[in-house]
Formats: sequence, C-alpha cells, structure tokens
Amino acid sequence: MKSIKLGTSSLHGSEISLGCMRMAGHTVEEVRTLIETAHEVGIDFYDHADIYGQGESESLFGKALKETSIKREDLVIQTKCGIRPGFFDFSKEHILSSVDKSLQRLGMDYVDVLLLHRPDTLMEPEEVAEAFRTLRESGKVRHFGVSNQNPMQMALLNRYLDEKIIINQLQLSITNTTMMDAGLNVNMENAAAVNRDGSVLDYCRLEDITIQAWSPFQYGFFEGVFLDNPKFPELNQVIDRIAAEKGITNSALAVAWILRHPARIQTIVGTTNHERLKAIAKGTEIELTRQEWYEIYRAAGNILP
Repeated sequence: MKSIKLGTSSLHGSEISLGCMRMAGHTVEEVRTLIETAHEVGIDFYDHADIYGQGESESLFGKALKETSIKREDLVIQTKCGIRPGFFDFSKEHILSSVDKSLQRLGMDYVDVLLLHRPDTLMEPEEVAEAFRTLRESGKVRHFGVSNQNPMQMALLNRYLDEKIIINQLQLSITNTTMMDAGLNVNMENAAAVNRDGSVLDYCRLEDITIQAWSPFQYGFFEGVFLDNPKFPELNQVIDRIAAEKGITNSALAVAWILRHPARIQTIVGTTNHERLKAIAKGTEIELTRQEWYEIYRAAGNILP
C-alpha cells in the first residue's frame, strides 16, 4: 500500500483509508478482524466521526484495537465533529466537548486529525481557531481539516488558524464528479460547465490540501451503489471489462480510478467485509492509462466538449 503525505504536514497515511461509519452494530470480534485485515493490506488510516452510530463506531473500534497487537502510534486516527440533531455547531464549547467524548470512546489520548463535519454558516473563525489552539496545546489533536467545504470557506478559516488545514473530505466517485466536470467544460454553455463548488479541486491542489474521497462507490447523495447496478449498464460493462483485464474486482477499479488523478486523493472505503477490503486494496497496485480513465469517465454519462 502506497503512503501519501497529508497536506503541508509531516503526517503520512495509506492511500486507502478505512471509513468506520458502518462499524456500529457489529461485534468487537468482527471489528477486530476488520482492523487486522486492514493492517495486513497496509491500511493505517482510520476515519471516524462523533455521529457514526451515535458514538458506537468509535467505542467498538477502541475496544477492538485493544484486542490486537497493533500499536496506536502506528496508526493515523481521524475523527469529525460539528453535526448535531437539526443543526451544525462549530462553537468552541462543542468542538472541545466533542473531542473529549471521542477520545473517551476511542480509549486514546489524542487523535491525529480532527475535521469539521459539514459547513456551519454561523461559524465564527476566531472561535474555531481558539478551539483548535486549545486542542493542539493540550496534545489532544495534532492536525486539523474540514469536510465538504468550498475554497472561500477554507480560506476564511485559514486566515485565523495558527496551522493551516491539511484535509478537505469531499464526495467523489465515478458518478459524482462535479469537482472535475466544470474544469473540463470551461467556456461552455452546457450543464457540466456550472461551477458548483468554486473550483475546489484546483484550489486544494494549489494550497496543498489533501482531498479525501468519501462514498467512492455511491451515486447521488447516498442513493445507492453504482457497481453491478442495472441503472448504469454501460458504465458497469466498461468497469467490468477493464477490471478483468487488470485482474482486480470492480470495486478495486473504482478506487484505482480515483487514485489515478494527480491530485493525490486519499480514498475512504467503508466496507465491513474483510474479504472485500482485501480485494479493494489491490486497486492501489495498478495505474490506469489516460485512455482507460477517460473511457470510464465517459461511460458514466459524461460528454467531453
């Protein structure tokens, strides 16, 4: 498994991160097996959030990790905060409280990265900066980032931070490519030319902010998985053919498609099936040609100008 540098920090993590949202509802033994499988294939980065399973995912992970021989210092642990029932909350009080509760559930003294989960239009960047400073000085959080934010939101926050954000977690899959579409349709009058996110892909590359791709197998906003889905016959035909040629599964190819982009995107996969995780990890071993990448892109219904 290749390792990538995260933002402007000295922190490195595996190209594929294991998303822990779906751990809730599983047994400690099942989560332990999943962690050990991830470690076996070279995954050392784990993505959590305080709301995943109402905290159960973090608790299960913490308990399961203690039953392995894997050392905490050999892992990169990330969690998120800011989503509350019916509203978003980037207040200093909530950020500090959320981190303390996450650490308690994880059974850890610190997390490597904390992300702000979804934008809060009532955010006061000075207050966020105070919270981040407190967390860093106490040793509870080492690096910071955001999720689902556009360039101006990141620029506003960075203006007040002592240490710039290193990560922006964004939805990206073969069927969710708005951050790429507008850049491919500059000076066009078609729908794909609409700049929906402020050129966030280019901005993150310019500012050395690592993009983390969430839901790499989903289409729409949690509408379903596009792989093996009869709604996407042409796309699956192309994916299956190229995957067979490469000797990998269709899910591994979907990950390889994201990793092929020169933005050095880290991909978050949320499977809880350890055998599927092994298969997905093989996507890091191959590199698509330009022709193959664009063929997959076009098969998803995208028309090049």
